[in-house]
Amino acid sequence: MPPETLPLTPAAAEATTTASGRPRIAALDVLRGFALCGILLANVKPIAHMLDTESLAAYAAPPSPDDSWLGVGLFVDQRFFPMFSLLFGIGFSLLLDSAGRRVPRPRVLLLRRLLVLLAIGLAHMLLLWWGDILTIYAVVGLVVLLPSTWLPRSAVAGLAAVLIVTPVILGSNGVPLVPGLFLLGSALTRYGVIDRFEGSARVPAALGLAFVAGAVPAVWQQIESGAAGRADFGSWFAVAGLLMAGAYVCALLLLLKTPLRPVLRGAFAPLGQMALTNYLSATILVLLATRLIGSSPDGWSETTVVLIAGAILLPQWLVSTLWLRRYRQGPLEWLWRWATLAHRPPFRRTP
Repeated sequence: MPPETLPLTPAAAEATTTASGRPRIAALDVLRGFALCGILLANVKPIAHMLDTESLAAYAAPPSPDDSWLGVGLFVDQRFFPMFSLLFGIGFSLLLDSAGRRVPRPRVLLLRRLLVLLAIGLAHMLLLWWGDILTIYAVVGLVVLLPSTWLPRSAVAGLAAVLIVTPVILGSNGVPLVPGLFLLGSALTRYGVIDRFEGSARVPAALGLAFVAGAVPAVWQQIESGAAGRADFGSWFAVAGLLMAGAYVCALLLLLKTPLRPVLRGAFAPLGQMALTNYLSATILVLLATRLIGSSPDGWSETTVVLIAGAILLPQWLVSTLWLRRYRQGPLEWLWRWATLAHRPPFRRTP
């Protein structure tokens, strides 16, 4: 990975290596933080409905042609979830590569990591919010991602394509896409694409144009099918989400090659480096905000949802930025790493 060439603002200052010692790919932290912001926007109302038992069952239903296709939801719903899933697959393969150089049995380490994530996810789901994604990530990681490490990368890429296309054809979105997105992230890593994230701008520019060219008609079809109540709404919802997610990724990669790079790192990288801590704490903060507001989430406007998300993300960003100046990882990330390694890793930064 080429060295950093732009000066960092204090808010963007961070270690140049990960906790495992691998050179840090700044773009991944920015993408993860950006995805975390979008996921919170999409999750504010579902989390808030945990305290509104009368509408909880209805709100837990899959997206229908009557919702999730206009307003802010057109740019948020199912647009950031694919990004986060892709990044999980990338992070898994990067960790496997790093662990393979340090320990004799790296897959045992990753097995332990996924089992710990499963425990965290189950606690989050049973105690706070039924919509927890960590449990699904852990299960899919155990059933699909970990076994795929024995396959050649060409087989992983082919299987990823099948597992992404099939749910879309069947009109499924959300969770059914996770296995394919995990494997896509793993394949990109194994083909060396991720190590070239900081390289030329031509590839993300070309891909970005392709994604936008496909996303515009897909979003239009999503709106049309939703308004008409057509049966193909689910398929267009999934296609539009995947294409817009791809466009978001390419746009961020291009912006990271401009003078906005320090600004983007300062805004999103701290959130991305502490994604687990911020994801879990956001649930608690949304529930607290729901108690304070008092009204049913069904009556919340899009402005209210955006303000709640902003009121959560701003202190999370501030805490993350200050925390990472002194510590190597977020508190939950560090505990997760401790459980993964089965020994206490360094916590404080050394001068």
